[in-house]
Amino acid sequence: MIAHITTFFGASVPSDRLRRRRAYRRGHWAERLASLALLTKGFRTVARRHKTRQGEVDLIARRGDLVLLVEVKARRDVQSGLDAITRTAERRIEAAGEVWLSRQPDYSRLSWRCDVVIVTPWRWPHHFVDVW
Repeated sequence: MIAHITTFFGASVPSDRLRRRRAYRRGHWAERLASLALLTKGFRTVARRHKTRQGEVDLIARRGDLVLLVEVKARRDVQSGLDAITRTAERRIEAAGEVWLSRQPDYSRLSWRCDVVIVTPWRWPHHFVDVW
């Protein structure tokens, strides 16, 4: 397996496969850190990377009857993390979250909201409440 591609000038550039693997690991790490940050606020993570035909929710956290559908972004700065969430992504997250919610035995009592957690280097995660 070739991990790096050598350019014409001899510089080593990571291959696409290596870049994707690093991004995948960074995403898992960011989700674990976001889960810890939510735990300090009294929320317990009940699902990670919940996938449905409609989309995926990075984290689903719960405190009492309140359920959070959380999108986690690992970026260099907070603004680029917020800018990375499109309206299409919001709809997919809501649809996947509604599938999860409908399968809960206490569905009628639950209230929910969509939050965003931005993980930046060397900082505690930034939690944005009820973003959309």
